[in-house]
Amino acid sequence: MAFISLCILAMLVLATVGAARPWFSHAHEVVHAGMALTCGAAAVAVLARLAANDSGVETLTLPIGLPWLHANLRLDALSAIFLLAVNLGGCLAAVFGWSYARHDAEPGRVLPVFPLFIAAMNLVLVADDAFVFLAAWEFMSLSSWLLVLATHREDETRRAAYVYLVMASFGTACLLLGFGILAGASGDYGFAAIRAHQLEPVPASFAVLLVLLGAGSKAGLVPLHVWLPLAHPAAPSHISALMSGVMTKVAIYGLMRVLFDLIGQPLWWWGAVLAVIGAVTAVVGVLHALMQDDIKKLLAYSTVENIGVIVIGLGLALVFKASGVPALAALAMTAAMLHVLNHSLFKSILFFSAGSILTATGERDLNQLGGLIHRMPATALFCLIGAAAISSLPPLNGFVAEWMLFQAVLNGPLLEQWELKIGFAVIGALLALSTALAAACFVRFYGIAFLGRARSARAEQAREVDPVMLTAIAVPAVLCLVIGVLPKLAISLIEPVNRLSVGEGMFDAGGHGGWVWLAPASAFGNSYSGFMMFMTILILTILAVYMIHRYASNRVRRSIPWGCGFTDPAPLGQYSASSFAQPIRRVFVSQLFGARDIVDMPAPGETRPARFELELRDPAWDWLFTPVVKLVGWIADKVDHLQFLTIRRYLTLMFLALVTLLVLVAVSQ
Repeated sequence: MAFISLCILAMLVLATVGAARPWFSHAHEVVHAGMALTCGAAAVAVLARLAANDSGVETLTLPIGLPWLHANLRLDALSAIFLLAVNLGGCLAAVFGWSYARHDAEPGRVLPVFPLFIAAMNLVLVADDAFVFLAAWEFMSLSSWLLVLATHREDETRRAAYVYLVMASFGTACLLLGFGILAGASGDYGFAAIRAHQLEPVPASFAVLLVLLGAGSKAGLVPLHVWLPLAHPAAPSHISALMSGVMTKVAIYGLMRVLFDLIGQPLWWWGAVLAVIGAVTAVVGVLHALMQDDIKKLLAYSTVENIGVIVIGLGLALVFKASGVPALAALAMTAAMLHVLNHSLFKSILFFSAGSILTATGERDLNQLGGLIHRMPATALFCLIGAAAISSLPPLNGFVAEWMLFQAVLNGPLLEQWELKIGFAVIGALLALSTALAAACFVRFYGIAFLGRARSARAEQAREVDPVMLTAIAVPAVLCLVIGVLPKLAISLIEPVNRLSVGEGMFDAGGHGGWVWLAPASAFGNSYSGFMMFMTILILTILAVYMIHRYASNRVRRSIPWGCGFTDPAPLGQYSASSFAQPIRRVFVSQLFGARDIVDMPAPGETRPARFELELRDPAWDWLFTPVVKLVGWIADKVDHLQFLTIRRYLTLMFLALVTLLVLVAVSQ
């Protein structure tokens, strides 16, 4: 705990160095190198703790904060697994930002806030009382808001920052009220006191609802996700990777800290509601991602989908824990935690790749890219690994987590409640649908961006980025492969989290399977071996290459390739991003999102170009946020006359408010 505190302090010092950039010419190098080393050291420290299967608790009390509370910090297994994700992501972002930030016209806007953002996330994860937690949470929100505003000269940035700030304030208010209920009448906001204070079902349910709203808005759960596809693309690419791949996990941590630690014994329907929200979030998020032509918006909506997958796992774990089946709870929890680590890795790959594309071409529109596999081969290779991993293709890490999650869903019929038997089937169907659509989404993303012919002059002139940026992309790509081939290495790190949150490790009941086979005891004999899958794919690939080179003719043959009816070699004859998504849009999105194709086709003989426009609305704006905005505006208009009252009337209102509060206090005693 003391070492993590020192790392947070070092980040704050580096922030002051970044603020001194106008007077210190080497501030850029010092901040990025310092953050890479500090985050790397913190990640190694918590990795060593988790690898040692250490389930102990370390605490630290600092003489700051509220006078009677001070600042209580705590490091346990749950904090450690999220600290690993945060600091590994921070280390990679610092390495990537070393080179990427040099292309920024105004790097001084990011440099001092970047360390503050990562320090705030670390502080949230080690907070052991509500005051420190909420103060760090708000610090995290404000620092990330400033990072979004770093590109304030772009048209959409100011609106994105405004929506983000409003949603962040709403989330903090919900968390504040939720912790107030958890603290109870004693008003002790220390987490130890909250654990000791068991609530009745009704107030506990209200607290869970408020925490779900507060943390869910930060994580991007539907329908509170509207800020995420606006804010994440607006930030610089290495900051987008942190916000999308890491900050959303801090929100998941806040949800888990309450549901699996502070609240006590859960009710089964809390988990059912959570799993349903996660399933809806996964499907809505991936459908939105499929419709996006902006690569950073596509990746932001993909984060919504992956958060939904994680929340499904948490919901199932909560249901199994409340139903007294800890082995299955551990299985679902392992799937969720593994996906937390996985998503932080492959989303870093994809956002870093988007940053590399933006550096090389200046374009974010898929329809202006194409053919980059020939001009940026290393980026194309690493991005392919990230796209395959997020599409849950074996033998990469994304497949392992979703395989385990499906194993947990298939065990749903073991539960007694008929509502859960039916609900698990529906959740499994939605999970399968979101997985298939995610694969289609990233086939579209990778195919349009990297394959085919260049669709613009900028894409034609693109060149590979420098080795520093490639290193930041290569490291998580290698980790995606290692975790996919040897998943037991990562799962062993999650076992202390399982014992803390659900009371049992995944392999405590047997079913180990050695280091090659992944065979949970609760999976009804099912097993999976990433190593065997990798070796099978490798052998078949080598065999196919050998057969082609051994028996194929060496004679050069030239012919017109089949081009879907288009033999014109012009780039405009290729499939566009919109045409690739059109079948899925017509099946799913037209009714759900009110999608409408507007085609302006010139009559025969006219020389003007044809025009295509897609109208797409997020129903969350129409059904929730727009009515709320109108209601707030109406209330504001009605109470506007209060600012013109006389002193006598103001004193009367204050007196009535005081009397009302005294009556409420008297009634509550």
